[in-house]
Amino acid sequence: MFKNYLKIAWRNTLRHKAYAAINIFGLAIGIAACLLILQYVSFELSFEDFQVNKDRIYRVQQDRYDNGKLSTQWASGAYAVGNSFKDAIPEIEDYVKVVGNGRVTAEIDNQPVKIEKVYFASSSFFNIFTYPLISGNKGTVLKEPFTAALSETTARKLFGTTNVVGRPLALNRNSNYTITAVYKDAPVNTQLKPDILLSYATFVKWNTDSSGNGPETAWLWDGCLTYLLLRKDANPAVVEKKFIPVVDRFTKEDMKKYNSAVIYHLQPLKDIHLYSHYMGEPGENGDGKTVYLLLGIALFIVVIAWVNYINLATARAITRAREVGVRKAIGSKRKQLIIQFLSESALMNGFALVLAIIIVLIAIPGFNALSGQQLSFSLFGHADFWLGLVALFVIGVFFSGLYPAFVLSGFKPIDVLKGKAGSTKQSAILRKSLVVFQFAASLFLLMGTVTVYQQIQYMRKQSLGINIDQTLVVPSPIVGIDSTFLQKITAFKQELQQQSAIKNITVSTSVPGEPVGWNAGGIKLVGADESAQKQYRVIGVDYDYIPTFGLKMVAGRAFSKDFGSDAHSVIFNRKGIEQLGFNKPEEALGKKIDFWGEQYTIEGVTENFHQQSLREAYEPLILRLIPDVNGSVSIKTSAAQAAQTVQVVKAKWNKFFPGNTFEYYFLDDHFNEQYKADQRFGQVFSLFTSLAILVACLGLFGLASFTTLQRTKEIGIRKVLGASVASILKLLFREFAVLLIVAFLIATPVAWLTTSNWLQGYAFRISLHWTYFVLPFVLIIVIALITVSFQSVKAAISNPVKSLRTE
Repeated sequence: MFKNYLKIAWRNTLRHKAYAAINIFGLAIGIAACLLILQYVSFELSFEDFQVNKDRIYRVQQDRYDNGKLSTQWASGAYAVGNSFKDAIPEIEDYVKVVGNGRVTAEIDNQPVKIEKVYFASSSFFNIFTYPLISGNKGTVLKEPFTAALSETTARKLFGTTNVVGRPLALNRNSNYTITAVYKDAPVNTQLKPDILLSYATFVKWNTDSSGNGPETAWLWDGCLTYLLLRKDANPAVVEKKFIPVVDRFTKEDMKKYNSAVIYHLQPLKDIHLYSHYMGEPGENGDGKTVYLLLGIALFIVVIAWVNYINLATARAITRAREVGVRKAIGSKRKQLIIQFLSESALMNGFALVLAIIIVLIAIPGFNALSGQQLSFSLFGHADFWLGLVALFVIGVFFSGLYPAFVLSGFKPIDVLKGKAGSTKQSAILRKSLVVFQFAASLFLLMGTVTVYQQIQYMRKQSLGINIDQTLVVPSPIVGIDSTFLQKITAFKQELQQQSAIKNITVSTSVPGEPVGWNAGGIKLVGADESAQKQYRVIGVDYDYIPTFGLKMVAGRAFSKDFGSDAHSVIFNRKGIEQLGFNKPEEALGKKIDFWGEQYTIEGVTENFHQQSLREAYEPLILRLIPDVNGSVSIKTSAAQAAQTVQVVKAKWNKFFPGNTFEYYFLDDHFNEQYKADQRFGQVFSLFTSLAILVACLGLFGLASFTTLQRTKEIGIRKVLGASVASILKLLFREFAVLLIVAFLIATPVAWLTTSNWLQGYAFRISLHWTYFVLPFVLIIVIALITVSFQSVKAAISNPVKSLRTE
């Protein structure tokens, strides 16, 4: 019996090749798009899945309040948090402290090798996190000072083998460690991907004074990532409440003096990647909103494809009515007819599934380039891929086939054999409703695409208030930072300035395009109450920072060697002096501030500038003069001689800073890296919006073709009576135009609310303009007109004699 159902389904497919092709191709595009997005979403949701204790690991996150207002939110917190919480709260089974150490250099054959991701970690790291050891003892690794663990790749990179336990490791030519373990490389779906782990005991030894004061008792010294392993029966909400008395016991007096407060929260390890964007994150995180928005787009596209099938199947009901009547007359039961029509749906979805897999195979490299993802052909070996495929097939068969099956199988044989059955009012309303849904969804996506594009363009074209053009940046040296550093950096700059292609050079602790790492709290005007203390971001600069980057002074002057007092001078940005309480920049000039026990004079105020992307608000900044500052070297050069300049800078760098790797980047590229995630999101959004419109238009094309076919005789009569081609086209298009207008009225408020909410994530953003909604509508109208006209023109210009001979 089932074989018979398939045979009939196959014959119907061959009899109506055009409709079958439209259905199969539309379904294939919908399924392929859905599969690609599902793989992207699956990867984003898989972060930390490999961790055995993932459901019990929580990170301690810090919120700081000044004068009762939230001022900063940190992924890290005080160094004493872990041990203090563990001692006071029985629900905590264990903890680990992780502290970033930045870049280091090792050496291979006397050549410096940069290692990027180096952390100090306490000895429980491998007990809490699942980083399997290749060699070494989990119970003793990282316990002693000056011990280290290496990732598998780092061990092979430095030594050519993983058999390195017990061997010495020299870093930065001034620190010697003993390797006690080698661990497997971290998978891509985790935030912490350490190349080298140094024992936290080393950090404690370096930072503990003769009185025993050090990190283990430091509650006002931030920068430590703390992860807690809770007991299996522990309630995280209860544990978090128990933080408060512990924090108060150690910090209440100091916080009260500064009119500040710190509150610690627990972050589930699984949530960090998608929902954590705090200061001091150890790695780049994803965006939960983006992930679920793309999941919604995947659902839209596949549902639009299924809707096409329903629309065409119910529109063709009139041609299948007589077939149903004959089958019922000779004894077919409704159940059998339903199975037959579901078999047709299964056949269509089956063909579409095969085509979708081919499309995915072809599209994976391009999708990876577009989205920055790591999808590979190995996904075909994953069980979840095939489960998703089967689920799409089963849902597709029933969702797209069930309603047409019930409609078609419900015809009464007497009516259809008398020619009375046809397209009912209910089925016509359903088809129109589904067309409205398709194009409302397509309009919503297209309006969103326009808004995303406009916001990205706005951010890229907006003036930054700081000149980053033609700026070559060399990251700060690591080796050889001693008492002679000022002489070396001065001589380095002087020799480079003799080059005609080099216009200016400056050294600073931060460059535009990255967060300012120096966060200074407790700053206030001299004589002000302790409660007036505020936090600022501080950039250590030399004399040339302001002229090199072209910062605009709105009051006072820039740093100058002509003023010997500048060693105790600072320059604020406009936002900074507003936080101090001044309404006009001029009012701040000459005032003194308390800066960590020393007094500094405010010599100038710059206009606000964008240190980071326009997603971030202006921050209160202080430029502090440090003539011998060790930081990134920014070199202004001419575009025509950029390659030449790089070679000259490299030669001088190796001369003055031997033992350091030479790396460089151009600042405008570095700054624009911040927009890469937004650009990728916009590109992916645009791609799948285009696919949604394509699938919707395929359905519209099929529906218009069928509608035109049904009205062939009417068109012939109208032509005989003198109707023009234009009037016939207008007649045929009018019905679809009304549906598109309804779709526009539904999509516009939904798109406006959604895009308004999305734009709230940007401190500097565009204002929504009516053209962002009307132009997509006009585009859809034009596309729909072309789609409908393709078949309608053919009917309108055909010989009316042929039209009247139909049936």
